Amino acid sequence: MSESFEPPHAGAHFDGRRFSNPWRQRSSRRRRFGLWRWLLRPRSPSWPPAAPDVDAPDIEIPPQRSETPRITWIGHACVLIQLEGLNLITDPVYAAHVGPMPGIGVRRHTPPAIDWADLPPIDLVLISHAHYDHLDRATITALVRRDDPVLLAGLGLNRWLARRGSRRIVTLDWWHSSKPLGDGLSITAVPAQHWSRRGLFDRNRSLWAGFWIETASHRLYFAGDTGYGPHFRWIRERLGAPDFAMLPIGAYEPRELMRAQHMNPDEAVTAHNELEAGQSMGIHFATFKLTDEPRDQPIHDLATARARHGLTDTAFIAPAFGQVFEL
Repeated sequence: MSESFEPPHAGAHFDGRRFSNPWRQRSSRRRRFGLWRWLLRPRSPSWPPAAPDVDAPDIEIPPQRSETPRITWIGHACVLIQLEGLNLITDPVYAAHVGPMPGIGVRRHTPPAIDWADLPPIDLVLISHAHYDHLDRATITALVRRDDPVLLAGLGLNRWLARRGSRRIVTLDWWHSSKPLGDGLSITAVPAQHWSRRGLFDRNRSLWAGFWIETASHRLYFAGDTGYGPHFRWIRERLGAPDFAMLPIGAYEPRELMRAQHMNPDEAVTAHNELEAGQSMGIHFATFKLTDEPRDQPIHDLATARARHGLTDTAFIAPAFGQVFEL
């Protein structure tokens, strides 16, 4: 990765058929073979029961609406964001398994922190990319039927979302912005270092992204799913420092295979510093067993990274399920 690489211009990350991370070299055949060999080998034992230092004993039912910004971690990359009287949700997945067919795939280890019946009416759904642990067909269909929210995603997902019954769809390229709910809220799709696929032949046919969420009073950043790269510096330079950042800290071992697509906690702390975020919350951990690290390892590794980088315990938090942050 070149330190002097400039943010990709329009079209630099799309060749007419597939999207890419233009600041990274394409995966080598050896690396792809190593990934398939890892996927096909016997898996390590399942995670132990949830630990009390991870799971909140008393989870607060969110209000229907809130003028005070409230951010609640539901699990994995699913976050309920309540601000300006609006309800946003990121990468909503309420499935017990994530995979190509119901009941087949990776089992959910910890249930959503907010029960479906307690989830307030959703105005806007932010979808970072097409992988099953971030985009669940049943959850999106149920949200469309219940609330008819605006669905906002990267380029290439319009047709898939329309098949879920929605006619309120916005798809964005990196650095493009929308005001999907009126003038009070602006959403900008920002680069992420990842990839996409749902079937055998659609690899990288839809774009992955993070989202910059801005009102007159607050700036929030949801990174989605990403490896560490130069895009954090670009976001800070172009959009400013977020008041609050939601950064992935899990699914990072074995490191040689996961580095390109998932940050480890130390890299997430580096990203927090490069963003100059007011406060950060870890996401993408302790919910689905996607990789080899133990369930609680991201929490311990984040504490080590905070100490190494000189951050306070509250500057970057690995939240309990259902933990609420008020700005």
